Amino acid sequence: MQEKSFEENLKNLEELVKELEGGNVPLEDAIKKYTEAMELAKVCSDTLDNATESVNKILNKDGNLEDFDVKESD
Repeated sequence: MQEKSFEENLKNLEELVKELEGGNVPLEDAIKKYTEAMELAKVCSDTLDNATESVNKILNKDGNLEDFDVKESD
């Protein structure tokens, strides 16, 4: 099974939320959709956290990645 992209997961999450907000979903289906939505929200959140962590790294003079730290001058 191929892993879905962040955009695909986000779109699926939005569709699930829209269905649940509509209020026309039988209880058992609503529970399944809610569970799926929570799993997708976690996947999307983890993806964003990983992206943020990657963006907050900088290549140092030795060619190694290190955490980006802004140092203010006095």
